[in-house]
Amino acid sequence: MAQFKFLRLRISEFVFLVLLCISGLLLGFNGGGFVVNFQQVGFTLLSTVQEGVNAVVGSVTGTFLAVKEIGSLREENRILNEKLENYEFLQRSNADIRKENERLREQLKFVRKLEQKNYPAQIIGRNTESLYSGITIDKGTRNGIRKGMPVIAVQNGTIGLVGKVVTVGLGTSIVMPVFDQKCTISGRIQNTRDVGLVTGNGTSDNLLKMRYIKKRVLSELNFGDIIVTSGESENYIKDIPIGTISKITVVDYDSSLDIEVTPIIDFARLETVIVTDLHEVNDDNTGDKQ
Repeated sequence: MAQFKFLRLRISEFVFLVLLCISGLLLGFNGGGFVVNFQQVGFTLLSTVQEGVNAVVGSVTGTFLAVKEIGSLREENRILNEKLENYEFLQRSNADIRKENERLREQLKFVRKLEQKNYPAQIIGRNTESLYSGITIDKGTRNGIRKGMPVIAVQNGTIGLVGKVVTVGLGTSIVMPVFDQKCTISGRIQNTRDVGLVTGNGTSDNLLKMRYIKKRVLSELNFGDIIVTSGESENYIKDIPIGTISKITVVDYDSSLDIEVTPIIDFARLETVIVTDLHEVNDDNTGDKQ
């Protein structure tokens, strides 16, 4: 019985609390404190969603713009690299042109002084089968070139003998260089005026040889003495440098000295030559004299 009374008391307390809460809520609504502004709530929810969408869109847009900017920067970088390469190429080309112009001016200055008629020519090929035994130039019969004409060159301010024309075509010719084994030149030691024969050893890497210089002049010779063309056989212009003495050997069983000669011309770097005509006068030279 006591337990039943206690239960009724607890229910009464619970009902009292519920009624108290309801009374409080009604009082709050009547006072305006609990009036819910659904428009404000909707706006807040919409604003939150919009901010989230804007953030996502902004992030995606920023990513696309960044990718686009990277692409633009790469393209700009490529264009700048191409311009730099072109500039460097032009600089090298200009340097090459200046050097070529200097060589041509040097050659032109010399050919005008020659008494003999001459034909400047460009080297366009070399015979690789026998390692430079034949040099092809871009001048032939239609330019006035004939077989047997001597060929000279100006290199680094120095005049030197190249060889002679052995084959002539319509627009090209082949020059046999001084280092060819079949090339024999009447040479003279410049300071003693002794005459001997200069022959090649087959390649531009080997030295030339001079023979038939008597042993009695050994004391008068020095390393570096210049060997020039003698002009006696009228195959070459007189006093054109062939090379310099680099070695002298005395052979017991021979009355002549064995002399090695370094060519004046560096054939590995030779680009242009001058073909000369010993039987015609240089018009430019004649004009200068007048």
